This record gives sequence, C-alpha cells and structure tokens, in this order.
Amino acid sequence: MDEKEVQKDLADAILSYDSVAAEKAAKAAIKMGMDPLNAIEKGLSPAIEDVGDKFEKMEIYLPELMLAADAMRTAMSLLLPLIPKDKAVSKGTVVIGTVQGDIHEIGKNIVSNMLMASGFNVEDLGVDVKTATFVEEAQKANAKIIGASALMSSTIGSQKDIIDYLTSMKIRKKHAVMVGGGPTTGQWSKEIGADGWGEDAATTVKLANKLIKRK
Repeated sequence: MDEKEVQKDLADAILSYDSVAAEKAAKAAIKMGMDPLNAIEKGLSPAIEDVGDKFEKMEIYLPELMLAADAMRTAMSLLLPLIPKDKAVSKGTVVIGTVQGDIHEIGKNIVSNMLMASGFNVEDLGVDVKTATFVEEAQKANAKIIGASALMSSTIGSQKDIIDYLTSMKIRKKHAVMVGGGPTTGQWSKEIGADGWGEDAATTVKLANKLIKRK
C-alpha cells in the first residue's frame, strides 16, 4: 500500500462516516511513516470539506455531518500529536466554546473538527464558558477569532457580553467574534456587533477563513 492509497482510505472513511475505518487508515499512515501533515491535508481535509459542501447543499443532513465529524476527530486524535512543532502550519488560532449557562456541545464539536481540518489551531473551551474566560483564553492563545455558540434563546445574550467585554477592555479590534447556534440569526449577529454568523458548520468554516484574512 502506498501513500496515495492510504490518503484515499482516510478520505473514504470520512465520506462514509466510518470512525472505525478512519482509525484503521490513520494507524496505517502512522505505521508506514507517512508525514501526518500529508495525511491530514491530502486525505482528511478535502473529504471533510466535501462533506461540508454537501451539507450546505442539503445533499446530506445533520446525522451524517455528525458521523463525519466523529470519524474526523478519531483520525485527527492519532495524527495531530505526531506533527513536529517546527512543521505545524496554522492559519491562526480560534478559541471556541458554548456560552455560560448553555451545555449543548454537538454543533460546537462539529465546527471545532472542521476548523482543525481546515488548518486552524483550535482551543476548545467546552461548554458553559464564562464571558471572561473566552476573552482571557483568547488573549493567552493570541487567538485571532473567538467562536461563541449558544443553543438556547435564554443564553444568546452572553454572545453580546463577550463583545461588550472586549470593547470595555479596549481590545475589540484584536479578536474577530463569530456567533452561531439554533436561536441565532444574521440579524442578531449585526445587532450585537459580531463579525459574522455561522448558520451551520460549513458556513462557519468559510466565515473563519474570511475573518482570518482580514486579521
């Protein structure tokens, strides 16, 4: 088996939503000494982007997207630790989390995986994240983007709190803020002064690519 075959196996695992196959292909890449960056950039990344495009076109639905993200996470967990620090290339750092009072994480996890596959360094803060923690961690990681997810109408106000906090600290221009989640809308994003709204995982990745170029 050569590198192209393993790269195809990695891609096929994502496209068939198969975590077991993803693990097997990642281990095969490691066993043959393949550069983990090549495995990610030529095997996993194009596949997860294809999945995102299909989701955006409504050719597949949320269950398939979630399974693809799980397969992606499985392979990435094996490959990412093997990338030497001097070889790691990142578009930039995104700090992401679900806002305070909200413990929903499925959408946030899918976005995290797809951002990593697209070349971002992702600091996932988890769920029920305090406003100050978003800002402190973004400062610490020198993150260009903060991603704030809210899945409850009672918690979306915390997305505005993050922007207000950045403004009060006079560091608003240092960090782009993108918001997302079921009750959010493009209009809400504009009202609170966010830099963009991610309607779903695929559009959030595209938004992040636009925002990182501005920064």
